[in-house]
Amino acid sequence: MMLLGPFLVALIPWIIILTFSWWLSKKGFTLFVRMLPGIIAIIVAVILFYIGIVNIRGFEGGAYAILGFFLTIFSIISFATVAQKKNNQRYNI
Repeated sequence: MMLLGPFLVALIPWIIILTFSWWLSKKGFTLFVRMLPGIIAIIVAVILFYIGIVNIRGFEGGAYAILGFFLTIFSIISFATVAQKKNNQRYNI
């Protein structure tokens, strides 16, 4: 339960981040704008990790740290999916 709780809590923001990034890519925004939700999620994950380890400590702090870890992993997955180019549009003439 110690791992499952933070994992399930991290799934909700990941779904929101992934859908928002996908929507921004469908609208044709630049790469930086498409990566902004992931960047914000990384910042939030670092803050959660810091709060969990330094301020709260103990088992509850560990849960915050695990939440930050899962959020970081999901943000990296979001970066990978947003950065992909489909149909290699750069070389179309």
